[in-house]
Amino acid sequence: GRPCICGCTSINVDEATGELTITLEDGTQKVLKEDEFISLNGNTGEVLVGEQVVSPPAITGNLKTFMDWVDELRTIDVLANADTPGDAAEARKNGANGIGLCRSEHMFFQPERISKVRQLILGDEQQQTDALEELLIFQRADYEGIFTEMDGLPVTIRLLDPPLHEFLPSLEDEEVLSSLAEQLGKSVDELKEQVKGAEEVNPMLGLRGCRLGITKPAIIEMQTRAIIEAALNAIASDVDAKADIMVPLVGKVEEFRDQAALIRSVAAKVFEERGKKCDFKVGTMIEIPRAALTAHEIASEAEFFSFGSNDLTQMTFGYSRDDVGTFVPSYLSKGILLDDPFVTLDTEGVGQLIKMTVENGRKVNPSLKIGVCGEHGGDPRSVNFFSNEAGLTYVSCSPFRVPIARLAAAQAAVEKS
Repeated sequence: GRPCICGCTSINVDEATGELTITLEDGTQKVLKEDEFISLNGNTGEVLVGEQVVSPPAITGNLKTFMDWVDELRTIDVLANADTPGDAAEARKNGANGIGLCRSEHMFFQPERISKVRQLILGDEQQQTDALEELLIFQRADYEGIFTEMDGLPVTIRLLDPPLHEFLPSLEDEEVLSSLAEQLGKSVDELKEQVKGAEEVNPMLGLRGCRLGITKPAIIEMQTRAIIEAALNAIASDVDAKADIMVPLVGKVEEFRDQAALIRSVAAKVFEERGKKCDFKVGTMIEIPRAALTAHEIASEAEFFSFGSNDLTQMTFGYSRDDVGTFVPSYLSKGILLDDPFVTLDTEGVGQLIKMTVENGRKVNPSLKIGVCGEHGGDPRSVNFFSNEAGLTYVSCSPFRVPIARLAAAQAAVEKS
């Protein structure tokens, strides 16, 4: 992130004139004007005149030695949430043991792809087929790049999760609507009606996750083919690709069963076409309370669990994560909440669901790999709970929070011992 220097009394900013006056140690003053560069060193507190040559942070020297000691102590793996090969490379550089969450939908928002996603949603049958074929090429290349960066480490790819309307253009964006209408051979008015028809009253509880996969299986077929073909391509280039395919928003074992059967049938078809096979796992996110309560049923068919702690917190509390700013500050000041539950895990409520899921899931499948991939995976106090009380296999967090999670995991291990 960007460095911040607080309380620099030798600087005076005159917003009216657009000038910055710095009083130096010898009492002289240096005046800088708007559009001139300064550089901040967040470690030393220095303010440097001009644009400095910088390099990305790296774990080297004494810090590397310390982090090696940390890794010897911790008993839980630390993975990263990464959506691109660049993110994956950063995660590996920071010591991640793999990718715990690759959100495939983030790849769809790139400018050259979003029009194809919109064609998939709003086009006729042939246009949808054409869009899927082009998206397959993009997705396969993305996954192959991530497998290459994570050579030998697991990569957990979550199938499409958000509601499709999130990819649609705004009804106010006439330029985009006009271009898309021309692409699909429709009038702008026809297109606007389609976009309106795709809107949902409560989209986060609507047609998303596995529900989308069950009602529009062609999307899951495309994504599965992209993952398996990418893994086979990577293996052919001497990369040890380890694919974990994750079904989102499962609430009933029947939902998982439907999607797992589709995934495995597509994989079998690709293996037959290519004359080669690769290992892969099919698991699910546990983010709906009903899934936590029926974990023993889902564990009999899933090869791994990953807690989506953001959604699990949202659905357990009945709080909208996007709207908590309207009341959580008051709850914190009045002591109704001791912590923001979207920052530090609520161990009394959500935590009990997690412990129940782990216990019941492993009764059925003792070797079940179980992790967490929500924001809590990088919060030190939450990591302590996941390691010492819940007994998870791994936590997954932002690539830049991996070192913090590694340290927190080691501290938890020391505390437990």
